[in-house]
Amino acid sequence: MPVFVRIMLLLVMLALPGRAAVAAAETAARAPVILGLDGEFGLANSTSAESIERGIRTAIDEINRSGGVLGGRPLDLVTREHRSISARGIKNIRELAAIPNLVAVYGGRFSPVVIEELPVLEETRTLFLAPWSSADAIIDNGMKPNYIFRLSLRDSLAMPFLLAHAQRRGLTRVGLLLTNTAWGRSNLEAANRYFTEGGVPQPVGTAWYNWRDRSLIEKYRTLAQAGAQAIVLVANDDEAAILVREVAALPAAERLPILSHWGITGGDFVGQAGAALHEVDFSVIQTVSLFRTPPDRLAPVLETTRRLFGLSRIEEIEAPVGFIHAYDLTHILARAIDLAGTTDRAAVRDALERVEHYQGLARTFDRPFTPDRHEALTEKELLMARFTRDGVLVPDGE
Repeated sequence: MPVFVRIMLLLVMLALPGRAAVAAAETAARAPVILGLDGEFGLANSTSAESIERGIRTAIDEINRSGGVLGGRPLDLVTREHRSISARGIKNIRELAAIPNLVAVYGGRFSPVVIEELPVLEETRTLFLAPWSSADAIIDNGMKPNYIFRLSLRDSLAMPFLLAHAQRRGLTRVGLLLTNTAWGRSNLEAANRYFTEGGVPQPVGTAWYNWRDRSLIEKYRTLAQAGAQAIVLVANDDEAAILVREVAALPAAERLPILSHWGITGGDFVGQAGAALHEVDFSVIQTVSLFRTPPDRLAPVLETTRRLFGLSRIEEIEAPVGFIHAYDLTHILARAIDLAGTTDRAAVRDALERVEHYQGLARTFDRPFTPDRHEALTEKELLMARFTRDGVLVPDGE
């Protein structure tokens, strides 16, 4: 082999490690930034996890079409299902936390699952975004620093709002019908704080039911016989639909108004309740309604949902709060990633507390989160809603 050929081969071989490093750096610079979703996929009648996923994917599509994050890296989503079983959720968090380039994990509807996951989230320092679950303990968790951020309802806001709504309707005595879970206990604590401050209405009693109970009418009757003028219900769709069917079967004079927490909107409550829903005075708390979103803000979002999922009308978006909250959280997270300049979770966590000026679907946020406040929504956003004859959830009175 001629000398000059050997020299050239040697130069090429010496150059390869440097070129490989450059190529690796370029690949890393284009690698997707991963987001995770741990939700109740696979749970019968549930629509909440699917709604949250659609909100995330709608925002991801918009962000990626605008250039992604960190100068051109696309966002991508991986999902895990826990079917409302805490042990599965804990396993999912450990798996998601180990994924390279994963920045944050979104949770689903069920507060008890998220509460059980908190120790693992703290141990792995996994950034967690809550677009639905409302128990106070999810944010008031004692973590320092706190890796949990919520854009959703909070029980200590929900219960006073429901009770104040009863007062505005002239209902001065209420019965609490609560699920026997951490979510139900969170709401009882919030209600008791309201009552000890002398708020009206006053309670006549509290009744508890268990998940998968097949009848709630005796608990309802107990509260009614104690003098309740209305029932404040904390339930998900299955049990709430059972109650509505049972109440609708009573004589009209025995059907008390039901003021419901929002867990019922995360599943096929309308389908399960059937025609009975329109025989009962039933309203539900919400944080936001797309019917009140400015048309110029909503139109491009619906264009994206039409292209991705075939959903072009507000009425077609199931479990709307999950969609809205997840959508806004994803845009806020993307801003935090760019602000941090890295996918390092600790750096993104810090940046989430500094994001400013985001015009979302829920509202326009001057500053969604701060070091002292990991709740993005306030009591100012809350409203009551009802189901139309077509099963569409609309603001009460509209």
